[in-house]
Amino acid sequence: MLAILDWELATAGPPFADVAYLCLAHRLPPGVPALPSLPLPLPAGVPTEAEIVRLYCDASGRAPPPAPAWRFFVALALFRAAAILAGVGARAAAGNAASAHAAAAGSPAVVAAVAAAGLRALAGDEEGPAATSVPPGLGPSPRAAALLTHVNAFMEDRIAPLEAAADAHASSAVRWAPLPFMPALTAAAKGAGLWNLWLPGELRDRIVRELGADAPPLSFLGPGLSNLDYAHLATAMGAIPWASEAFNCSAPDTGNMEVLARYGTGAQMRSWLLPLLAGEWRSAFGMTEPAVASSDATNIRASIVDDGQGSLTLSGTKWWTSGALDPRCRLLLAMGRSNPAAPAHKQQSIVAIPLPCPGVVVGRALTVYGYDDAPHGHAVVDLRGATVPSSNMILGPGRGFEIAQGRLGPGRLHHCARLLGAGDRALSLAAARARARVAFGGPLAAQSSVGQTLARRRVALEGARLLTLHAAASLDAARGDAKAARLELAAAKVAAPAAALAAIDAAVQLHGGAGVSGDTPLARLWAGARTLRLADGPDEVHLATIAKAELREARL
Repeated sequence: MLAILDWELATAGPPFADVAYLCLAHRLPPGVPALPSLPLPLPAGVPTEAEIVRLYCDASGRAPPPAPAWRFFVALALFRAAAILAGVGARAAAGNAASAHAAAAGSPAVVAAVAAAGLRALAGDEEGPAATSVPPGLGPSPRAAALLTHVNAFMEDRIAPLEAAADAHASSAVRWAPLPFMPALTAAAKGAGLWNLWLPGELRDRIVRELGADAPPLSFLGPGLSNLDYAHLATAMGAIPWASEAFNCSAPDTGNMEVLARYGTGAQMRSWLLPLLAGEWRSAFGMTEPAVASSDATNIRASIVDDGQGSLTLSGTKWWTSGALDPRCRLLLAMGRSNPAAPAHKQQSIVAIPLPCPGVVVGRALTVYGYDDAPHGHAVVDLRGATVPSSNMILGPGRGFEIAQGRLGPGRLHHCARLLGAGDRALSLAAARARARVAFGGPLAAQSSVGQTLARRRVALEGARLLTLHAAASLDAARGDAKAARLELAAAKVAAPAAALAAIDAAVQLHGGAGVSGDTPLARLWAGARTLRLADGPDEVHLATIAKAELREARL
């Protein structure tokens, strides 16, 4: 016997229709008791959707289906499942069903949820295995692929419907208050196992070692993903600028938590890291100063004076201090010069300042071409003799440059990945606009210049994506050592903001007046990308890093 055909499930047509039905469990909507989706992480031995398709293609000799065709087959499988369940429900209502669970499995709510999943697949909201341009070595692991499915569903079902409310809040009289719906989102993300996704496994292990019995459960500390795996999740979160906070994956908190997890003592972790990991606090990082080129950290001039009696006093002015305007901000990590007579890279230290603190004055919000990024914001912060215990210094005197470089490596990577998500969304909005908007007797999509513009923006975005994923893989290979992966990180930081901004700008142009108004998400995407484009200094700083290596390797 070569096969057993189920007349209800199998087809005699294209074989990928049956492959898609085999993948059905990966696409079922979560939270349906009568029709449970696959658990996370995937049980040992259960392949991902992409792996199922690859195994089938390897065995059959067939090429993977094009992305639109795969979406069609997945949608067909889900619609067939919805139709079958509707029949089960009808039999239950007529009293002809044999199973006691038939009424629940065929309820209108379940049928609607499965059908909605089919519509999402058909629209391309859930990309299939053939839709990605990422080569296998840079793709997500099976565990991360499963998490990515759930992150995408959470983004669509829980976060996207609140985008208009977030924009309205940012324009209201209480615009600097936290988003009112964020507590419900963070609770839902915790319950779904989508919390602290950014925290790499080696830092999770160090937290457990340092805190011992005080360490939170591993489920609270996230899945311990690699930088490469997390880059795929951060890209999904980047489609909506404020979405990362719902997963406790937003900047500058992730960078500050990484500093404490990588360099902090057990006491410092207990005092400051645990509230941040719980999402109870927000934090800020004070490095950039208005008077000097702060992309070179040896220029930092804020002072840290040790009185020899157990206290440190900080004085100076910081700006672009992201997060300091948030009323939940309870920690500021500030860089300053503690030993001006030491070698250039040993003069700086980083000190933790619990907030509020006498002598720390949070001033005005800085704007990006008039956009102030409320309720997050970027503040001017004056340190006017702020005094803290000497034990608040991180790692020790003279280690600030080292800490900052270690912090900025993964931080740049996270920013690049989120920008890719913003660029992806911008191109999706641009394509939809081009199809729907009519000018000069036809849709904009019929204009060859429009197609060429979108194609060039996609090419640039995909190139930046590969550079970013390669940087993530390099950082993993270096076991988190940002210095060892500095060239790859620099290349990604040059490419990703430029590609994302070009994609967003193309979308703005295609939307005309609506593109620069508050009627679309593009203005917020543009301002956020522009801020990150300027972060850590202009691209020339990162280009210089690459150029030095190129010149060093030159052979005549």
